[in-house]
Amino acid sequence: MTSKSKPTVPSHSVYVVEGEGDRAFWTKVGSAWRHDDGDGFNLKLTALPIDGRLVIRKAKAKSDREAGQ
Repeated sequence: MTSKSKPTVPSHSVYVVEGEGDRAFWTKVGSAWRHDDGDGFNLKLTALPIDGRLVIRKAKAKSDREAGQ
């Protein structure tokens, strides 16, 4: 039986968002890795928010982050 090694780079970023629209404040609180079957995620959080909502977004490429996009 062979198994695929899990990617070490997360596929998604996890944020806590407070507020709405243009006044929303986003704070990155973790990372997510997609399950092999595509039906879920493993999360690693560096903080657990008391208030706000959690949002999972596809991770941007390093070059996009450096360009501020």
